[in-house]
Amino acid sequence: MNKLDEKSISERLPSLKGWSFDNNKFIRNFKLDSFSDAVAFVVKIAIESEKIDHHPDIRLFGWNNVEVTLQTHSVNGITENDFKLANSINILYSHG
Repeated sequence: MNKLDEKSISERLPSLKGWSFDNNKFIRNFKLDSFSDAVAFVVKIAIESEKIDHHPDIRLFGWNNVEVTLQTHSVNGITENDFKLANSINILYSHG
């Protein structure tokens, strides 16, 4: 998978609602209604990640907050897989 350049990333980033790009990574925080909803969301992300064999860093904090960081570690940057997974996570979040 090829690393995308910053120009390509910045042009496409607006299509990923809520995500920011910093230090060669996508980052987004999600706020859920409860601790169990946050844990369930993490599990849904894990299942989706396994489907495309692309695994994010996930942090559950403050009982109902989930931070997701995406990066293709093998290229130390963003690839198409990061865009694909970020979009899938947004869909999971919007569907509760």
